[in-house]
Amino acid sequence: MTTKKWILLTGATFFLVLGFLAFRPIPTPDENELLHAKGLVTEINESGTKDIFFKLQGFDRTFYANRGLEKGLDLKRLRAVFINKEILIKYPKYWTPLDPTNSQRHISKIEFNGQTIFTELNN
Repeated sequence: MTTKKWILLTGATFFLVLGFLAFRPIPTPDENELLHAKGLVTEINESGTKDIFFKLQGFDRTFYANRGLEKGLDLKRLRAVFINKEILIKYPKYWTPLDPTNSQRHISKIEFNGQTIFTELNN
């Protein structure tokens, strides 16, 4: 095989692996395997495809409920109830080349005063 063909094959393989890593599904581990973030909500916004983003005081990253508006969350109600309130966010540990610095974390569950207000977990 010529050098040109090896370069093309290597490049194609690299992009296939990168594509697989970028578009694989977000893991859904058991609840006891999730990471936690607890803090005061400073911002709640809509972005992307009906995603809801939460910013917690003291955290550099944002947390998002994937398609949260389609899953029963209401942006106006969330802002009215949870701004400046402490919530507990549970999220899986994973990495994707689309967000190599992990600046946005996918929310699996949100709790407020011990009550679940959002979950993607199958309990």
